[in-house]
Amino acid sequence: MNEAMSFPVAELAAAPPDAETQAMHDQLVVFARELGELYRLERFRSVELEIVLASLQQTYIATMKSLAQVIEAKDRTTRGHLERTQAYGLALSKRVDGDLVRSPTLGYGFFLHDVGKVGIPEHILCKTGPLSLAEWDVMRTHPVIGAQIVAPMAFLTTTVELIRHHHERFDGSGYPDGLRGDDIPLSARIFAVADSFDAMTSDRPYRGSMGIERALGEIRDGSGTQFDPEVVGAFVDMVGRGADEDEPELAAALRHAC
Repeated sequence: MNEAMSFPVAELAAAPPDAETQAMHDQLVVFARELGELYRLERFRSVELEIVLASLQQTYIATMKSLAQVIEAKDRTTRGHLERTQAYGLALSKRVDGDLVRSPTLGYGFFLHDVGKVGIPEHILCKTGPLSLAEWDVMRTHPVIGAQIVAPMAFLTTTVELIRHHHERFDGSGYPDGLRGDDIPLSARIFAVADSFDAMTSDRPYRGSMGIERALGEIRDGSGTQFDPEVVGAFVDMVGRGADEDEPELAAALRHAC
């Protein structure tokens, strides 16, 4: 081999990098270090933001619940109705659609369904006698008012649907939108059964509780017209079997119905 053309490999490996390559290497190291620090700070800020957001959400929910309880307190005959319908609704949702009950905001919808009544004049809301046709027209606006109150909170999207449509009927004769069948959100179809059952098994100034069996008969009679038949079947079965061990709220609601 021509000696002028040969050189030791070790010498090549040991040769220091040129200044430009070294500068680029050093720059990449600094860039990587800074990027890692930015990522760490961003993660920290994200955690802080999530904590603040969760706190704001809980404050909003607490305010809405307080408002709902104030509305309920105006009518002594409905005391405890919000808690019981929430218990019935969540337990029934678990039996009808396991995916639905995993929604973290579903229970809020059951509890806040009548929050729109804050926009109904008190002389109508608390009237002891029958409402006139004009007064009923006003009363029927409460689902829309309630949905408008809750809608600005994006994390309560499914709750808005339930609040707006909890007076729809399976045959399309309900309000405010006259939805029919599966066009009615499932949460609202579930609520309709829970709400009616609790109303029928609670004392009212004009009548006493119907009792469980008679109320279930009314629910069955409304299957396909007022109520979703599938939801009715699941509810009747649930009441017949009773509450599971991990459902103390449902057990308490059923004791009230007896």
